[in-house]
Amino acid sequence: MKLKDTGLTVQDIKDKVNKYMIETYERFDFLAETAKDMYLYDENGEGYLDFYAGIAVNSAGSCNEKVVAAVKDQVDDIMHTFNYPYTIPQALLAEKVCTTIGMDKIFFQNSGTEANEAMIKMARKYGIEKYGPNKYHIVTAKMGFHGRTFGAMSATGQPGNGCQVGFGPMTYGFSYAPYNDLEAFKNACTENTIAIMVEPVQGEGGVHPATMEFMKGLREFCDEKGMLLLIDEVQTGWCRTGAVMSYMNYGIKPDIVSMAKALGGGMPIGAICATEEVAKAFSAGSHGTTFGGHPVCCAAALAEVNELLDRDLAGNAKKMGDYFSAKLETLPHVKEVRHQGLLVGVEFDDTINGVDVKHECLHRHLLITAIGAHIIRMVPPLILTEEDCDKAVEIIKESIEALA
Repeated sequence: MKLKDTGLTVQDIKDKVNKYMIETYERFDFLAETAKDMYLYDENGEGYLDFYAGIAVNSAGSCNEKVVAAVKDQVDDIMHTFNYPYTIPQALLAEKVCTTIGMDKIFFQNSGTEANEAMIKMARKYGIEKYGPNKYHIVTAKMGFHGRTFGAMSATGQPGNGCQVGFGPMTYGFSYAPYNDLEAFKNACTENTIAIMVEPVQGEGGVHPATMEFMKGLREFCDEKGMLLLIDEVQTGWCRTGAVMSYMNYGIKPDIVSMAKALGGGMPIGAICATEEVAKAFSAGSHGTTFGGHPVCCAAALAEVNELLDRDLAGNAKKMGDYFSAKLETLPHVKEVRHQGLLVGVEFDDTINGVDVKHECLHRHLLITAIGAHIIRMVPPLILTEEDCDKAVEIIKESIEALA
C-alpha cells in the first residue's frame, strides 16, 4: 500500500499509530513504504541501507523475486487450512529442511519464541516420560536471549533485567551459567537436568560467538550424562554465520534445534527440528498450532531456502563478514569487533554510546541497532557486497566523528 493511494500524510500515519497502537518499540522517524534487496525506501523514494534486515530476516534480500512469486502463486491456490489435511508446501519444506540440516523430524510454528517454547516443552516431556516426574530442569546461558513468551523468557538468562522485568515469577525449572564456561555449565546441572540450551552466538548478549571448546564440550557432556543439547538458531540459522546452521561451524549436531527469522524470507514462520527419538515426545494433542505450517509461509520459506542454498549465501556471509569486520576494526574508538559470518557486533570505548551511533547512522540513512551502552549490532542481508560494506563503514565513521 502506497501513501499516495490513501489520501493521507506521513503525519497522519504517525498520529494513527500514536492513538491506536500499544507501543513497545523506539520508532525510527521515517515511513517504510517499499523495500528491495539491501534497501528500505520511504514515501519519497529515499533509500535507507538496511543492515538490520528486519532483524536478521531478509537474508536473500528484501522482496526477493522468487519468494514474492512463490507467495503470489500459493495465494491463488489456498491461503490457509488447519493442520489435518496434507498440504504441498508444508510437505516439500519439511523434506528440504530436514535433509539439508541432517535432522529427522520438524514441527512448524509462527515465530522464534514459539519455536523455543516448543523446544523447551519437547525436552521436558521427553525427560519426564523417559526418566520420571522430576527430570525437567534445563540449564541456559547467562545473558542469553530466547524470546518473550513465558517459557522462552524464563529460559533467558537475564534475571531481573530486560524482558523479565515486571512480570512476576518466571517459570521454574531453569538455571543459568556463564556463557563459554564449560565447567560452570557442568556444575549447574543436577540429577534432574534433562537439557542444556544455548545460542551458538549470543546476539542480544552482545554478539559473543561460542568457542569450539565450549560447544564440543557441551555435546560430549550431554552424551555422557544422557541429556539433550538444545540449540537456539532463531537468529543464527540459515546461512547467517557462514554455515547453513551455526552448529555446523562446530562439527556437532543438536538433539533439538529451533529456527525462525531467515527461514521465511519475510513471511512469519518458525520451526523445531529434532532427532526421531526425541520427537516421539510430541504425540497427538501434546502440542499444536493454528497457523504453524501455513501454506503461504511454507511456500515462501521453500523459495527462500532454495535461494540461500543455490546462491551459496552462507559462503558470501563468511567472506563478507570477514571483510566487513576488518574494515570496522580500523574505525576510531572501536574497542573490539566480534562476528560469526554476518552477525557482527562492534564494541566502542567508554566515550562512545552505541545508541547515539545508531541514531547518527539513521540520520545518514543506515539502519543498525544498539545493545547496551557501547555496542552496535548489524545483521545485513546475506547478498551484501564489498561496496555495501564500504558505504556502511563510511557512515559509521562519520557518525562516530560527529559524536566524538
